[in-house]
Amino acid sequence: MKLKNLIKRFRKSEDGAVTVDWVVLTAAVVGLGIVVMGIIKPGVTSLASNIVTSMSK
Repeated sequence: MKLKNLIKRFRKSEDGAVTVDWVVLTAAVVGLGIVVMGIIKPGVTSLASNIVTSMSK
């Protein structure tokens, strides 16, 4: 009887929907971070190269 009540409460619960929302939001933030890193990587690499060149003189 307890298991049946547990299953009924689980089916009525909306916690799973909130979890899915957080997973989607987290994936979007991670994806945005990857895109930003791809955009700024060439500039950072160039800057690092310029610093190495300046320091070796």
